[in-house]
Amino acid sequence: MSFIWPTLLLSLLILLPLVALYLHMGRRRRDLAARYGSLGLMQAAGRPLGWRRHVPPALFLLALALLCFSLARPQTVVSLPRVEGIVILAFDVSGSMAADDLKPTRMEAAKVAARSFVGRQPPSVQIGVVSFSDGGLQVQPPTNDQAEVLAAINRLAPARGTSLSNGILASLNAIALANGRQSPNFYTNRTPAPTAVPTAVPRGTYTPAAIVLLTDGENTAPPGPSEAATAAAERGVRIYPVGIGSAAGAPLKIEGFVVQTRLDEATLKQIAQRTDGTYYNAVSEDQLQKVYENLSMQLVIRPERTEVTALFAGIGLLALLLGGVFSALWLGRIP
Repeated sequence: MSFIWPTLLLSLLILLPLVALYLHMGRRRRDLAARYGSLGLMQAAGRPLGWRRHVPPALFLLALALLCFSLARPQTVVSLPRVEGIVILAFDVSGSMAADDLKPTRMEAAKVAARSFVGRQPPSVQIGVVSFSDGGLQVQPPTNDQAEVLAAINRLAPARGTSLSNGILASLNAIALANGRQSPNFYTNRTPAPTAVPTAVPRGTYTPAAIVLLTDGENTAPPGPSEAATAAAERGVRIYPVGIGSAAGAPLKIEGFVVQTRLDEATLKQIAQRTDGTYYNAVSEDQLQKVYENLSMQLVIRPERTEVTALFAGIGLLALLLGGVFSALWLGRIP
């Protein structure tokens, strides 16, 4: 056990004169009883008090000691259950996310869904942010600081084409780095040095990590998403695609051309099926709520240094209350 304010343990010294005073009063009482008789000092309700006479003062002394002890703010290591895991919010920031079939735009709708998701996570869950268009980039490494995550989400803006594969692979790299492992470099535009191929986990095994893929699903830049989804499945990482947009789509003006952009649910459902995740549609608030419920986080028992001031203060107040009750019952008074 340690203390945040250890110097306040010196307050326990006030107990010494109180103990000395009680012992002095006890000797004085015995002297008076021997000289003049008990005069009822040693009896209550016609019966000798005996050891019960010392119980209320002892409880008052214990209460004062515990309260002085709690002033030092004791803390100890306690094994507490907590939900842990890593969630990567992978945002499609391609030009098609500027379409307005979801108001005000697909990008803003994705941000609203992501902010709601972040607010529902316990502080022990680490959340990271990845953006992808024709490439993938880790915008915010996984962290427990929800303010940093929200700030990263607010900075996102649409740009260029869409590569779902790069978004998934950048998310897997972020998960690997957050777990203290060297990034497997699933994607790079340079020739990588030969590295050992990670061993795939047994089928049906899932890590306490997940990717929430917020996208309209239109893949316009290579590579395709199939191999990236397979890589996620081999790592035991579930992908939960969230479809941003509508099946009817919306016209979008890009560099002087008008193109019709639609939500590609078929591709997103294939990604979810490949990784044993679930596809959700951002149009339905009820479906989005299920994203929060279905993430496979890990419940662990982790020792943490915890302040236990309230525990000692509570026991001290209980001892004070018991001392008052026994004093009223046995001595007929409350000091």
